[in-house]
Amino acid sequence: MNDMTAGARARLIGAGYAAQGLGYAAVVTALPAFKDRQGLSDAFVSAILLLVCVAAAGGSVVADQVAARWGSRYALAGGLLLIGTGLAGTTVGTPNAVFVTILLCYGVGLGTVDASLSMQGVLVQARLGRSVMSRLFAAYTAAAIAAALLMSGALAGGGGAAVAVGAAAGFAVLVGLAGWRAFEPGRTERSHVVHEAGGRAVRRVVWVCGMLIFTAFLVDSAVSTWSSIYLTDSLAATASLAPLGYAAYQATVLISRLIADHVVPRAGRVTMALGSLAVCGVGCGLVVLLPSVAAAVTGFAIAGIGVGVLVPLAFSAAGEAAAQSSDEVIARVNLFNYGGALLGAVLLGALSEPISLRIAFLIPVVGVILTLPVARRLHHLTLVEPATRPAG
Repeated sequence: MNDMTAGARARLIGAGYAAQGLGYAAVVTALPAFKDRQGLSDAFVSAILLLVCVAAAGGSVVADQVAARWGSRYALAGGLLLIGTGLAGTTVGTPNAVFVTILLCYGVGLGTVDASLSMQGVLVQARLGRSVMSRLFAAYTAAAIAAALLMSGALAGGGGAAVAVGAAAGFAVLVGLAGWRAFEPGRTERSHVVHEAGGRAVRRVVWVCGMLIFTAFLVDSAVSTWSSIYLTDSLAATASLAPLGYAAYQATVLISRLIADHVVPRAGRVTMALGSLAVCGVGCGLVVLLPSVAAAVTGFAIAGIGVGVLVPLAFSAAGEAAAQSSDEVIARVNLFNYGGALLGAVLLGALSEPISLRIAFLIPVVGVILTLPVARRLHHLTLVEPATRPAG
């Protein structure tokens, strides 16, 4: 396969990341409209989000099974089609039982795409022979920002949330159809190493890289879920200032992902992992130490730099360390994402009353401190299987 073909596939996989980011941000920003249309309470919305997260974890397992049998490109294409169908289903009013079912199907698709995108990214990165994972993740972040702007424009123009969600649905379907035969065709074999003598080495890869993912999403979920609420309720920020924390966070995530592919190979993964964790801790620590709007927005922006680097770095390390079983290993590592996301969203909210939301931002700081020794073990992640990849 020549570099041009691999480059074209990398761009198509990047479009898959964009479709995922566009769809997820469209759903999140449409929640107030969904809530009003369906007559849902806050508690019911929280329960739905929890169920969607559980469904997404199941989707990651589905991606593993499909990838092992037919190849991750079919998991990715099928997941995108399921996301598109689910998004389209949310644009019309339905009985709440049907609405929840539609969102659960979307959640399965989301998890399937979540895992298979990283599988595909690792494969095409190996074909290209250079680091591209951070830029692929940057496509997700840029699309999420675009979706928020699209939703804002649709609501301001009177078109309603359905316009933005429908556009995201259409894009996901188009990329899924285009990629059905055109995504990266490489397939990793389900290897006996995962279950026999080398199983310990693979489990070490899953544990080390999974903990990096867990901590990154703990920070991400804490900032994404609670930054605006913290600025509004705890710091009395105006309505126009409250979204700036999240906006600053997403901006630095995007910037760090655009440059990380050039920096990580030079500095080394261990150095960058330790540095990224430290930056996450400093950002959240600043929020705790200085209770002001300016300090909080700055802290969220600093945390975004670390998260932006850490996620693609961890998936790249997992895929390369377990080259012949990378699909299976990445699917397992991806499950840590949901644990971190749930802890960041739920635990901070649960502690906001007894200790205050500001102090609750110490939780991601503690997570960072506990993960620093784990990150040092990236030194010991060597190839546990041959790096050759049979075509599927």
